[in-house]
Amino acid sequence: MPEKIKHIIKETVETIVIVLLLVIFIRATICEPRWIPSSSMEPTLQIKDNLIVEKVSRYFTKPHRGDVLVFYPPQEKLNPTLWGKFTRLIGFFGTDEAYIKRIIGLPGDKIKIVSNVGVYVNGKLLKEPYIKEVFKGYCLPEPEMHCGPLTVPKDSYYMMGDNRNDSTDSRYWGYLPENRIVGRAFVIFWPITRMGLIQTPKYN
Repeated sequence: MPEKIKHIIKETVETIVIVLLLVIFIRATICEPRWIPSSSMEPTLQIKDNLIVEKVSRYFTKPHRGDVLVFYPPQEKLNPTLWGKFTRLIGFFGTDEAYIKRIIGLPGDKIKIVSNVGVYVNGKLLKEPYIKEVFKGYCLPEPEMHCGPLTVPKDSYYMMGDNRNDSTDSRYWGYLPENRIVGRAFVIFWPITRMGLIQTPKYN
């Protein structure tokens, strides 16, 4: 094989390896793309929305109430192998199912869900302009459902979908441990007609 061809192949392989390492680094530490498979976050997020999940803010601050997070729910048994850990780190190739919901309760918050009324946090009805409609179902007593009154434990969060009547969230599976968070949904990049930042609401 001529030296020129060997050199071209060597440079091509090196370029591919560098690009792959950069992609892995970016997805593991900075951000990764995700898409929405269900209606549980409507109207904020629609089915087939493509978004960027950022992972940088977690190094500097704790999640805030109202943040939309991607995470692995506590009832999901995660692949314990090295490959499973790697695929979760980069958010690709894995079989572990991730959810996306909004933080309603922070550690130490007292939560109570009242059907046809809304969510009480620390005794105050939460103003939620982002939801599709209030929860109209029945809040069953523990352990069937987790509607409160309850207090969110340390290093845990109470998560709910914006589509309250079509979301499997903390009402059904309890608290989200902090170590299962992937990152914060930051921006919708596709389709173009829905492109924009995913805002965290300001609560009074």
